[in-house]
Amino acid sequence: MSIRFRLTLVYGALFLLSGAALLVVVYLLVRFTFPAASTRSYLHAPAGRSPAPLPSLASLRAQADRQRDADLHQLLVVSGLALTIMLVVSIGLGWMVAGRVLRPLRTITATARDLSSATLDRRLALGGPDDELKELGDTFDELLGRLERSFASQRQFVAHASHELRTPLTLERALLEAALARPTATAAELRGTCRRLIAVNTGQERLIEALLTLAVSERGLDHREPLDLAELGEHVLADRHDQAARAGLHVAATLASAPAAGDPALAERLIANLADNALRYNTPGGQVEIVTGTESGQAIVSVTNTGPDVPADRIGELFEPFRRLGADHTGPDPAADPGHGLGLSIVAAIATAHGAQITAGPGPGGGLAVTARFPAPGPATAGTGSAGPGWAGRGG
Repeated sequence: MSIRFRLTLVYGALFLLSGAALLVVVYLLVRFTFPAASTRSYLHAPAGRSPAPLPSLASLRAQADRQRDADLHQLLVVSGLALTIMLVVSIGLGWMVAGRVLRPLRTITATARDLSSATLDRRLALGGPDDELKELGDTFDELLGRLERSFASQRQFVAHASHELRTPLTLERALLEAALARPTATAAELRGTCRRLIAVNTGQERLIEALLTLAVSERGLDHREPLDLAELGEHVLADRHDQAARAGLHVAATLASAPAAGDPALAERLIANLADNALRYNTPGGQVEIVTGTESGQAIVSVTNTGPDVPADRIGELFEPFRRLGADHTGPDPAADPGHGLGLSIVAAIATAHGAQITAGPGPGGGLAVTARFPAPGPATAGTGSAGPGWAGRGG
């Protein structure tokens, strides 16, 4: 049974009940406003007058009562007939009104049925008054917009990932073919080729690990446990002390207790990616500052570095997969570790999974200043999934 048919039945039933109630009220009003006449006034005539003949008065009264009953019966019949006719008319009008009210829903249904990944640019653009149905249509259009952006981002991500994975495979094949094409190659040359293959393979491992981390982060958290961003920051700095020393960078750390809740491994990966980004995209002799603590009940970790100037209007691009604004970076061998453009996108995904917010802007001495704000641990942080967007831009 369609909703249009059910609405028509509801309209008809409501009209029938209201009409029947009105008919009963009118009938009772007429019946009690004109009650049956009494003959007692004719039994006691005024003094000095002789009473009227009783049989004649009784006959007249009986005739009046019969006429009153006939009129009431006729009123009931005519009203019932009118109610029946109006019930049929109301059902027809109810069918038309229900169809008109449900027209936007049919439009939404037809559009949703015809949608595919290639037609997500379609929009309902419902007109009419600003009511619940128009709000539903606008919400549906917003959903289509989000789906369109998500599909476009997915297609772009797959294309970039395919390119990033194909490049080292092509290089490996070229190295192997070059080695096989030289039958007189010495053992030293073959060992050099093997070392280059190992280096390329290591890069592939890092890329695949980053892709897996990104996928896990975007899926959300299966469990949460207490963690301290300060302790995670200490681990990250200890692992990167030698790297910073080789690059000639000065690292300043202010690690105050910053309790939060989430996945410690992913939270440490967030801090590590921020630190790696700050170390890689810096200037010789530059600085990196890492700060943890609490602010307004939220646990925060902030990483600021010197480096090339970053346009404030392009910072959002850094948090998209495989996006790099430049190739200037430091390190003992910059060409051997150019990065894959996934570091900050993983940061954004991990932040979203934890219900945290990322703010970023140009650093005071060039480079980038990024702050992650985690919600305070408590009942609100228990459970799974993510809450809210993970990145919000900040002007310099």
